[in-house]
Amino acid sequence: MAPEPWSEGDAATARLAEITAWSRALADRSYAMMRGGGVPVFLGGDHSLSMGSVTGVARHCREAGTPLFVLWLDAHGDFNTPHTSPSGNMHGMPVALLCGEDGFDDVFPPEQRATVNPAHVHLFGIRSLDPGERRLLRARGVDVVDMRLIDEHGVGVHMRRIIERVRQAGGHLHVSLDVDFLDPAIAPAVGTAVLGGATYREAHLIMEMLHDAGVVGSLDVVELNPFLDERGKSALLLVDLVASLFGRRIIDPAVTQSQIGGQAV
Repeated sequence: MAPEPWSEGDAATARLAEITAWSRALADRSYAMMRGGGVPVFLGGDHSLSMGSVTGVARHCREAGTPLFVLWLDAHGDFNTPHTSPSGNMHGMPVALLCGEDGFDDVFPPEQRATVNPAHVHLFGIRSLDPGERRLLRARGVDVVDMRLIDEHGVGVHMRRIIERVRQAGGHLHVSLDVDFLDPAIAPAVGTAVLGGATYREAHLIMEMLHDAGVVGSLDVVELNPFLDERGKSALLLVDLVASLFGRRIIDPAVTQSQIGGQAV
């Protein structure tokens, strides 16, 4: 049985007020950036920051009449609630909050609160779920692409499906990238590492496909712990991935043939 949520004296409860304050500030900032025509990019530690960044984006999308989709690149589902979480840690709950699950009424005031349709959430790269969140994910119809599906079909098949959904709806895609989405062999700077994550090329292909699709309008990059890194290995990889998302290429895709004899390169 999960502990009583937000118990007096509990360590997670002690952090709740601080996380709530930051979430509200981030929600205001992301909302203002969206209204101003910007592309909000949030860099941080704990994945709970996405409660604020995505809430602000969701508020703007609701006002603009734009369907919001979320691509959650993570080893974990982050769909626990205060009643299902084994630990009480908020970094395991942001998707549940964003989808309007019970237990989070005091995090945002009514004027800030905005939710995401669970059917528009795509959890990608998942390889660790708690029993309670597994049941909730099934009940809410959240799309879960675990590493088994990626191993079997490749990232391209599933990314094309998600991108096409967003395109057909004329939607806005928010990408939330957790370092533990990546295999710890290439990105060790994370406190919740799970073996069997995305490879270097799988991660870059995702970012390249997203850039080519032109559907991404906001981004989180989270859970980097520099004290656990190896000579900046994880940080440098994240920089490269974000560069790919924003258009850095190996070669211009328009240059597909050699100028010598018209042969394909």
